[in-house]
Amino acid sequence: MNLSEKDKKQLKELARDTIEGVLFGKQRDHAQVPEILKEKRDAFVTLKKKGELKGCIGYIRGVQPLHETVKEMAVQAAFHDPRFAPLEKKEWKDIDIEISVLTPMKKIHGINEIEVGIHGLYIEKGHNSGLLLPQVATENHWDRETFLDYTCWKAGLPNDAWKSPDTDIYIFSADVF
Repeated sequence: MNLSEKDKKQLKELARDTIEGVLFGKQRDHAQVPEILKEKRDAFVTLKKKGELKGCIGYIRGVQPLHETVKEMAVQAAFHDPRFAPLEKKEWKDIDIEISVLTPMKKIHGINEIEVGIHGLYIEKGHNSGLLLPQVATENHWDRETFLDYTCWKAGLPNDAWKSPDTDIYIFSADVF
């Protein structure tokens, strides 16, 4: 799926309008949704307040149309990320919205398949799992092993759990805007 600049703009407006609808009680109609935004895709919505993370939630299994995922994840990131207090009206002017539309996940068989800055990581071991978007490694200037360590940490696993043969590692890319 290659999103046009117009599609990306529409998704950002949709996220912004959905959050404003909750904050201020004003709903905007988005009746015209292009077919490409109706495809089932994984996506994350990230909110930053003056450059600092304020919320980030997404789906990693394409369970609903992309435009619906973005609306739902915008609300979740703004008001239900357990790491942060819910977004308040007074903060809204300082919020930037970033959307990451994910490619399908690919299980890898060796860490040399991971390209830092290109791939995001999803790690699974037993009942634990964790995901970090591609831009997280870039923003923090991590190398491949540090990226793997932090993804394990996010999964609630020991940092070096990625070295275990019973840990599954998946890569994906993202269109970030």
